[in-house]
Amino acid sequence: MSDLVRRVTIDHLTVPVADFERSRAFYRASLAPLGYREIEVDDYIAFGAPGSEDLCIEPGGPVTPRLHIAFAAASQEEVQAWHAAALAAGGTDNGAPGERPQYHPGYYAAFVLDPDGHNVEAVFHGR
Repeated sequence: MSDLVRRVTIDHLTVPVADFERSRAFYRASLAPLGYREIEVDDYIAFGAPGSEDLCIEPGGPVTPRLHIAFAAASQEEVQAWHAAALAAGGTDNGAPGERPQYHPGYYAAFVLDPDGHNVEAVFHGR
């Protein structure tokens, strides 16, 4: 095996949802503090930072078992803003913003269940 370590990056994820408009509203509002914007495509909606489509939703859910989706945040404050926005958009608290030292020092995250029960996280890796 080579001494080079290959970093694998997922380009995008598509999730079928039970109530398309409810999930659309949830992700539109909750991802705004992270700099994501909505991109409308023919039969699905994508969310991403400018120039990308990181998360896509389409009618057809719910998915079981439930998914865990984590979004990178640029700061602890961004994690806090995301958590507040996700709750205001109808998400269910699944872990308030805070340190998670069991993962690694500086791991700061919050968790919310989306309308389909998926565990959505915003995380800042402040090592």
